[in-house]
Amino acid sequence: MRHRKHSFQLGVKKEHRLALMSNLAAALLQHGRIQTTLSKAKALRPFVEKIITLAKKAKSSTPERALHLRRLAMARVRNKSVVHNLFEKRVEEFLDRNGGYTRIYKLGARIGDAAEMALIELIDASDEGYKKSSRRKKPAKKKVASATAKVEEETLAPVVEAESSEDEVDTAEEAEPVNETEADAEDAESVPEEGEEAAEKEITSEDESAKAG
Repeated sequence: MRHRKHSFQLGVKKEHRLALMSNLAAALLQHGRIQTTLSKAKALRPFVEKIITLAKKAKSSTPERALHLRRLAMARVRNKSVVHNLFEKRVEEFLDRNGGYTRIYKLGARIGDAAEMALIELIDASDEGYKKSSRRKKPAKKKVASATAKVEEETLAPVVEAESSEDEVDTAEEAEPVNETEADAEDAESVPEEGEEAAEKEITSEDESAKAG
């Protein structure tokens, strides 16, 4: 099947594209970093990484197999000095790295034709890559329990104050009826006295009328 066979066409024929990738790969392996368009950098990444993989395989294989792998790399890169330097010296930088030998930086649009530019470079052996972003950890259960306890205390405090104020109101209401009963008793004691005074006045008025008659 021919799925995903037209990913990086670059607007040129096959022969032109192979020669372009060969020249870009030779420049990258020689200088370690080159600047080109973003589309060419994305096309160069899998091309040059396969060449580096051939050098790694040749390092741990028999001499006959290593010669075969070097000839395959030479057929693609087409630069004898660059291939020799890669297979003899630079391959040591990639032995402890399982893929990901290149890195691309976007540089923005180019003045003139507004083409997206990029910087592609080989990753050093000592490069550990980008650090993973630290995610927020969930709080421990103890901290959550203490936080809930504080919230409960804050919510219960107003309730206790409200209850105490209600008790004060109840005691005040209870005290008022006591005062009312005492006042009623005093009124009741004062009423008979007024009745006795009225009866005495009637008796004296009857005596005076009898004496007058």
